Amino acid sequence: MLKNTNIICISSIDWDFIWQGHQEIMSTFVKNGNRVIFIENTGVRMPEMRDMSRIKSRIKNWIRGVKGIRKEMENLYVFSPLVLPFPYFRPARWLNRHMILSVLKKWMKAADFSDPVIMTFLPTPLSSDIIDNLTKKLVVYYCIDNFSASSSAAKKIKKSEKILLKKSDLVFVTSKELYNYCSKYNDKVQSFPFAVNFDKFEKFRLGTDVAPAELKNIKRPIIGYVGGVHKWIDQNLIKKMAEICPECSFVFVGPLQTDVSLLAVLKNVHFLGSKYHKDIPVYIKYFDACIIPYLITDYTKNVYPTKLNEYLAMGKAVISTPLPEVLDFNRNYNDIVYVANDADNFIKHIRVNIATIDEKNVKSRIETARSNSWDSRISQMSGLMENEIDRKISNADDRWKENLIYLYKTAKRKILKFSAICILFYAIIFKTSFVWFLASPLKISQSPQNANAIVVFGGGVGETGSPGKSTIERARYAVALYKNGYANYIVFSSGYTYKYNDAENMKIFAVSMGVPEKNIILEDKSSSAYENVKFSKKILDEKGWDSILLVSSQYNMRRVSLLFRKYGSRLKILYLPVIENQFFDRTEGVQLEQINAIFHEYAGIVYYWWKNYI
Repeated sequence: MLKNTNIICISSIDWDFIWQGHQEIMSTFVKNGNRVIFIENTGVRMPEMRDMSRIKSRIKNWIRGVKGIRKEMENLYVFSPLVLPFPYFRPARWLNRHMILSVLKKWMKAADFSDPVIMTFLPTPLSSDIIDNLTKKLVVYYCIDNFSASSSAAKKIKKSEKILLKKSDLVFVTSKELYNYCSKYNDKVQSFPFAVNFDKFEKFRLGTDVAPAELKNIKRPIIGYVGGVHKWIDQNLIKKMAEICPECSFVFVGPLQTDVSLLAVLKNVHFLGSKYHKDIPVYIKYFDACIIPYLITDYTKNVYPTKLNEYLAMGKAVISTPLPEVLDFNRNYNDIVYVANDADNFIKHIRVNIATIDEKNVKSRIETARSNSWDSRISQMSGLMENEIDRKISNADDRWKENLIYLYKTAKRKILKFSAICILFYAIIFKTSFVWFLASPLKISQSPQNANAIVVFGGGVGETGSPGKSTIERARYAVALYKNGYANYIVFSSGYTYKYNDAENMKIFAVSMGVPEKNIILEDKSSSAYENVKFSKKILDEKGWDSILLVSSQYNMRRVSLLFRKYGSRLKILYLPVIENQFFDRTEGVQLEQINAIFHEYAGIVYYWWKNYI
């Protein structure tokens, strides 16, 4: 049995869900001197309305712990991560990987939890990401379900499962169908169907416990079922049995996971809800017979019912639909389970077994369960895991060449992948109209009309990156508008200084082009678009002007319009960006300066929104 080993369990269920092999295996490992962190289910599909209670429970569990990690018992920790519910969407997967690994690696360092064995029950892309980004001594995939058949939303899991199968050091399965499937991708597959904690069930079987209060009020004989009441249960079969055998009470112990309105109206069908796993043996003890009434589907063909050995451990007769795993179980254990194809045969077996208790059969059922105990299963698993760890250690020196080649191949793949991304990025930016598509929402361009004044926001270094060049272009356009008689005054606004003040430069240029100095007003204090609007509006208010022609950069117009919408709503503004500018000429192709200007404007809008300027 494994001892003094750190184990990470990537589970397909939550710790507080119905007690199954996941919890049994990990708690057994802990009792044998190992340390375990149990990562709760991160999902194989997008959640639906029926998952709301589980989501609320996950949030509560996250709050209970430190960054989602809590101590459940000595040496066993449970990690309840909060993740984006899109298991196959790459951006969500990237973020989920970052969030989980960030917490997990910090916890591992703080807890001195190094070089773990990783056992995963979940074959999702996120599980593979966690495995790939941790240093570990062994990877075990425990395949317990045909996840891709569990729902249409989970079909995408097949690709990531094949990848996981190929990278796993060992693969454990619970059914023959799963063994055949997994063996296609890994030659180290072993069959370990879920088992029973035999000692615990035997204690209750031999004990003197009284029947649960709920059962005392239910008419016997009681035909019982334990486990989740899910969509794989054949409700039509149950309904017909209840009608054929009104003297029997059909009792379901477990959480309701599907609509049971078809059965809830029947007087001899009872749903008792979830119970603690420690109490399950008491309920089975007072059943007169036990059933496994599953539909036969692509999903259930892979199912080995955990409850089978629990029923047998209590010496109970078991009647089941012809599940492939039940039929295989019967071949190994002398047809110990009664198999029925329809309600009539179910009732026939039920009546025979409740009429007479055959002690020989009871003893045979108990011994069958004893041979399928978790102690035996986990001991065999541990032996395989220890042998594989030893093999990997002994082969480490012989495999240096193989490992070195693998590292170079991995590095080469990463370089090629990075290069492909760079080429794609270059092609999108420089060889398509993507940049112009990004730029279009920033532009506002209107036709000039008569106004009180022309307001020009200086360019500083402008889009060209050269001091003065953008400034002169804006001043030239303003002078042209002035000479065409659209306004009698020009307001130059800029506090930017490179040797000389920007606004002064624009004034000098305008005067040289024939604009009278008395018709020019300077605002030379602003250092941002926000201050351009704030200080120029003050001038407009003082003059009593309510209409302007605004001249600035093409890309700057959206941000300026948002500022005026908040601070100058009374003004009538026509936005006239500088058009005759080589910088905006699309025939020259995309320039780095253009990309910089576009992203600068978007960043400016976000910043102004954050500062509540717009």
